[in-house]
Amino acid sequence: MPEFAVELHNVVKQFPGPTGEIVTAVNNVTMQIRDGEFFSMLGPSGCGKTTSLRMIAGFELPTSGEVLIHGKPMGQTPPYQRPVNTVFQSYALFPHMTIGENVAFGLQMKNVARADIGPRVTQALEMVRLPGYEKRRPKQMSGGQQQRVALARALVNRPEVLLLDEPLGALDLKLRKEMQLELKKLQREVGITFIYVTHDQEEALTMSDRIAVMNQGKALQVGQAAEIYERPNCRFVADFIGETNFLDGTVKSQNGREAQVELASGQMASAESEAQLTAGQKVSVAVRPEKVGLGNAGLGNSFQGRVDEVVYIGTDTHFRVRLPGGQSLRARQQNSQSADQPLAQVGDDVTVGFAPAAARVLAE
Repeated sequence: MPEFAVELHNVVKQFPGPTGEIVTAVNNVTMQIRDGEFFSMLGPSGCGKTTSLRMIAGFELPTSGEVLIHGKPMGQTPPYQRPVNTVFQSYALFPHMTIGENVAFGLQMKNVARADIGPRVTQALEMVRLPGYEKRRPKQMSGGQQQRVALARALVNRPEVLLLDEPLGALDLKLRKEMQLELKKLQREVGITFIYVTHDQEEALTMSDRIAVMNQGKALQVGQAAEIYERPNCRFVADFIGETNFLDGTVKSQNGREAQVELASGQMASAESEAQLTAGQKVSVAVRPEKVGLGNAGLGNSFQGRVDEVVYIGTDTHFRVRLPGGQSLRARQQNSQSADQPLAQVGDDVTVGFAPAAARVLAE
């Protein structure tokens, strides 16, 4: 078995626009998705993630480039001849059929022997923790249960790859979080490759072995959740995943991975860079609010500022500190002690800082 379940090589997909122009939905994307991994495509609406998924499924064909499944080029192969199944946000269950008939439908279409269909339907419903639900109808089940039936219907065909297009989007928040953990556990149990499309950053971080962050038809960064959160390779990734402070400035010097950046206020900040920078280059220093300390000396980067916002949200308190020159830093401090007396009040002059290793220099 090849190492990669799915590969996209220089895939481009173009559509005619409303006034005859050419719209590039997927722009020269190359990805390698490993066998047995939970891989997510994450990005805002219109970034090309669903179009990429549809090309893997065969619902769309690339304008150029190639899609391979387990090393085999798919070319013009129609969807029903590909070893994949797709689960959509709309469950698309047949309301006039029982749950058992819904799950069995794909097997009947493939002319599986009738004697084998019953045991496979039972096994698929057990996989999604709905044993004994064969006789019920979709309208007698909750949204979460219907989504599990849709999963069972996809898994019963024993696909090599399961494609999931925002499958939890129609569920309420609490159920959605429960189903995220259920899906990840299910993927580990069945051991097949899951390719998941979502615009929800927390969902992708929770479930994925690796994530591709996409924007404007391009895959900007592919990596594990911690890598993408801690070491974003560009401003869009840093901004899209979680919350980030950006301090604009100009590169003064670089020694190895550590760069010195002069901020708009004239103050200096040290931060790490994966790239080779040049003096005078316009950059942003990106640092997560939870990495910023209030009143902490000795963090490597230390600034004087004034608190202009304090927000208590239960688990933590958020502070916004205005720096000289007009830029501000947001800090997030966990409420490990009683929060009746926060570290600072609005109007207080404070020291705020962060370690160079906690920040990244990102080129404009």
